[in-house]
Amino acid sequence: MRITSRDNSLLRQARAVRDGKTKDLIFVEGLRLCEEAFRSKLAIEAIIYSDHLAEKERAADAIEQLAGVAERAATVSEKLLESISYTKTPQGIVALAKRPESDETVLSTLPDHPLLVVMHQINNPVNVGAIIRTAEAAGAAGAIATLNTSDPFSPKALRGAMGSGFRLPMWVGPSYASVINWCQKRKIETVCADADSEVSFTAIDWKEALALIVGPESTGLSPVEIESADNCVRIPMKGAVESLNVSVATGILLFEAARQRQK
Repeated sequence: MRITSRDNSLLRQARAVRDGKTKDLIFVEGLRLCEEAFRSKLAIEAIIYSDHLAEKERAADAIEQLAGVAERAATVSEKLLESISYTKTPQGIVALAKRPESDETVLSTLPDHPLLVVMHQINNPVNVGAIIRTAEAAGAAGAIATLNTSDPFSPKALRGAMGSGFRLPMWVGPSYASVINWCQKRKIETVCADADSEVSFTAIDWKEALALIVGPESTGLSPVEIESADNCVRIPMKGAVESLNVSVATGILLFEAARQRQK
């Protein structure tokens, strides 16, 4: 199927998905990310790709695989692809895929002594994606994105996660209080990250069932939110630096957990 500017119902659907107006589908852009979606067995509603990309050997193989599982596949000109692209430079291919399940049930089966990461009101999707990617790399069992956290399945977050967003179990949308209560019922210790804590992040036992909670980039967690958690740690810093980027800080903490769990 080839789409022209006169036959653009699929393009309109792609724009709606890109802009978050279609909640059951996600916008996956770029060859590598589309390949990750295929390998992760996401249900593909449609793929839209440019003539130019289809001429490349690796891309042609991926397009054939994706077209084989997609309900619809269409080629477009570079100009039309640019009209739906999320990036300044079109990546040559877009997939519209079914949004992965992201309610509480995705965390119903956890390993013994699970490590989780809770993203609370983090509004930068790039940071959300980076945290998800780091969480998978550090061996976390899942992630939780509280209410008003940037959508982990938005195009920017998916690009930052580089495929981890398709694989890491994620519960999206609960309130902070609900997460604390959920962890308490399952005897999962909650640990906040806060620059003012007196406890270094290396001084606690990360081998237990544990949920690391990281807060908003600009303000961090509130005193009430910190008080609700079981523990609070800081990353010692030198010089005049007051704080780290939230995704960098999360990576340091998660890999300390991974280091301890390897012993």
